Parts: sequence; structure tokens; C-alpha cells
Amino acid sequence: MLTGTPESVNTYRYLSFLGTRWRFIAASCAIAVCLALGVTLMLPKLYTATCRILIQPPTGTDIVGTLGVSPIYLESLKTYEHFAASDSLFVHALDQFQLRQRFPNRPVESLKVGILKVGMVRDTKILEIKVTLPDPKTAQALALYLGEETVKLSRSVDGEGDRELTQAIEKQEADAQARLDRSEAAWTRAIAQQPVEGLQQAAQSGGELKSSLERQLLRAEADASEGPAEEATASRARADTLRKQLAQVERDLTAQEELLARRMAERDRVATERTASEEAYSAIETRVNQVRGGLGYRSERLRIVDPGIVPEQPSAPNLPLRVLAALLLGLVVPVVFLTLELSYRTQRASSKWTADV
Repeated sequence: MLTGTPESVNTYRYLSFLGTRWRFIAASCAIAVCLALGVTLMLPKLYTATCRILIQPPTGTDIVGTLGVSPIYLESLKTYEHFAASDSLFVHALDQFQLRQRFPNRPVESLKVGILKVGMVRDTKILEIKVTLPDPKTAQALALYLGEETVKLSRSVDGEGDRELTQAIEKQEADAQARLDRSEAAWTRAIAQQPVEGLQQAAQSGGELKSSLERQLLRAEADASEGPAEEATASRARADTLRKQLAQVERDLTAQEELLARRMAERDRVATERTASEEAYSAIETRVNQVRGGLGYRSERLRIVDPGIVPEQPSAPNLPLRVLAALLLGLVVPVVFLTLELSYRTQRASSKWTADV
């Protein structure tokens, strides 16, 4: 026998059901807010101090005009986050401010996560170091200390790089100076031990003597062929003597010219090495001056632009946010519970109607 129709859940019925139980929902919200207020007020206040460091590009480079706003360059500056967030620096800071004694049961990793936050401000060259502690003065002092040590660490790394570069370039300068000294010594020895001026004069004199002997030989041969018999005999004897003298002069002249050629070639080689050594030394000397003049300006420079202040307003716990979250939770939980209750009742009514049918 049909006794009724199954109940269905609609918006009006659902809102009416919730309206009849508004006291339950209100009580849930009130309890959640009171609990959030109580717990929040019981929690210790935390203060966040911030130290800001400006990262300046290297002086005198194109990066100032071209890469100063480049996203790639700004991304590369995140390297300095590791300077400020260094584990060894943080441990040293804990010992410096005796924070290990204040939090004896917390490991260093946990302390670091809860106390320190380091990051680049978006699309800027500003590095922020934030320190959160119950004592605002200690928080500001620790943030400033970490900022100063970060600047010192950066300068130390840059200084070490400058020293290594200086040592390397100075070694190159010393090697170039040694090569120049050797080439100068070789040139001095070549001038002193293998003179060419005397050989040049001797070769010139030998050439003149050779020409003179050749002229005399021509005259003697002419006299031998054209003169009387007695004079021809004397002319031929004189011609034979001149040929022998001319042959000896030619041999001597050839030897002198060969020796002169070897000495001139050796002198040219030494002179070429000397010139190359002088140019190499001049180039390395210019490079040394450039390196020395650019020390401290090859990489970014860090400078504290905002040491921060002692915070007066606590950063945690956030009372309005916690109360709002508790209110939402106090509203959602009973609404979900009542929704499930209404659904259960509807299913029971539907099952009963089906059984009656």
C-alpha cells in the first residue's frame, strides 16, 4: 500500500535544515574561535628582522648597461643566497649569540629552518636576510651580523681569486722577464763573440783585391798573346802567378763570405728572438697593470643598504589569520556533519517508502 513519496534533498530543504540547527553551528564557531584565541595568546611572540644587501655589478664592464636587468643575470645572483645561508656561517652565528643554549633540544637544521630565511627580492639586485626570534633585539643583531659576514665572505672569495690571478700573472711576467734576459744575453754574446764589421771590411777588401787581380790577369794574358816571344814568356809566368793569387783570394773571400753569412744569420735569429721577447714582455706587463688596476672590481660587490631596525610588531603568531582560519573550520565542520546527517535521514526515509510499496 502506498503511504507517501520518498523525500529528496533540495536547496530549500537543505537550508531550512541548517537553519533549524544554527545554534549548533554558532556554538561550533564560537568554540573554534575561543580555542584559536587561547592557543594563539599562549604561544610566544616571534619578531622578524630584515637586513638587505645590494649586489652591485662589476665596475667598468658591459654588464652594467646590458645585463643589469637581464633575467639570466638576476638569476645568477642567487649564488649569493648560498653565502648568507651557509651552514658554517649559521653555526658560527648561533655560537656568537649563544642561541644553542636557548634552544638546547633543537638540532641545527631545525633551528635554521625556523630562524633564517634568505632570498633575492624578485626582479631586483637586493638580497634579503630575515631572522625570526622571540627577542626582537637579538633578531635584528643576528640579521645584521649575517649580512656583514656575507659581505666579508664575498670579499674574501673575491680576494682569494684576485690573489690567485695576481700570482699567475706575476709568474708569467717573471717567465717573460727571464726570456727577455736570456735573449738580451744572447744578443750581447753574438755582438761580442761573433763580430761582423771586420768580416764585412775584409770581404770588401777581398772583393777589391779580386777585381784588381782579375784586371792584372787580363793584361798579362793579353801581353802573353800579343807581345814578343821573350816578353810573352814573362807575361805567361806572371799570368800563372796571378791565377794562383786570384784562386787563393777567391777561396779566402768565399770562406769570409760564408762565415759572414753564418754570423749574420745567427745575429738575425738572435735579434728576432730578442724582439719577440721584448714584445711578449711588453704585452704581459700591460696585462699585469690591467689586472692590478682591476683588483676588487672584477666581480659583484656586496654592500649593506638597509641594516634593518628592531621590529616592534610581532610577525607570529598572526592572531587575525588564526582566528579567521578557526572560524572557517568551526563553520565547515558542523556544516559537513549536518550535511551527512541530512543525507542519512533521506536515505532511511527512501528505504522505508520502498519497503511500504
